[in-house]
Amino acid sequence: MNFWIAVLRQTGRNLRQTWSSQFMTFLTVSLSVLIFAFFSLIYTNMLGAGDRLSDDLSLIVYLEDEPGPAMQEQLRRKINNFDEVESIHFISQQTAFQRFADQLGEDSDILHDMPHDFLPASIEIVPLKSLRGYNQIKLLSEYLASLPGTEKIQYGQEWVERFYHFMRLLTIVIILSGTLLILTATFMVAYTIRLTILGRQAELELLRLVGATNNYIRAPFLIEGILQGLMGSIIGLIALYGLFRWISVHFTGPGILNLFQFDFFSPSIILLIILASISLCSIGSYSSIRKFLQI
Repeated sequence: MNFWIAVLRQTGRNLRQTWSSQFMTFLTVSLSVLIFAFFSLIYTNMLGAGDRLSDDLSLIVYLEDEPGPAMQEQLRRKINNFDEVESIHFISQQTAFQRFADQLGEDSDILHDMPHDFLPASIEIVPLKSLRGYNQIKLLSEYLASLPGTEKIQYGQEWVERFYHFMRLLTIVIILSGTLLILTATFMVAYTIRLTILGRQAELELLRLVGATNNYIRAPFLIEGILQGLMGSIIGLIALYGLFRWISVHFTGPGILNLFQFDFFSPSIILLIILASISLCSIGSYSSIRKFLQI
């Protein structure tokens, strides 16, 4: 017990003597955690939004002519030959007209003088969840376009393509911000510990001569790294939560953000980020101890 009390006192002394560099390191770690966690939060929420929107994803194949029962069965076999899909529905011209009238609601009277077969027949295809990646959907669309009698394929191509390109860009940003977190957490803490060691080299040598153990001399520097990782990650996550709540309050109501359900990190993810920050800062502290603390 006396050992840890002495170590903690020594740690507090180190922090007081190098408070300016310690504070800058703390801010750097907090900012790095904030940046990484911010983009990770966007990424996880966009994945959830993509899963929810993909539940309504369907491909509509517009046909030149309305197929008979034999042609419908042939088209069904050809579609399933490419890959199994969740469902296939054939929409007749009459059904398409009725759907359009229902969508118009009170304005459906404008269709009174229109022929009931002016809309094309179509096939609504709902792919399996395993087929809802961008590349798989694109391959399925290209295959459907080659079917006999196909006039046009529609599945919100532009939106799907932009969404997946955005997710790819976001993945790159997360990798870069994660690299930034690793570099700042390890090198900034290592640099700060190095300054502390070099500034107290004579005192540390004296402690060694009077019989202080290696663990007693090293422990305060390692605790400094742990504290930097712990406090930096906590403050960074608190700042992110404050930003999250501010956005939730000020951007509620009609708008694009209201289409998605945005959630904060689960407790397990928060704990994982804190442990990762502590580990990185501890590695930076340990590297400086091994390199500059000659005991």
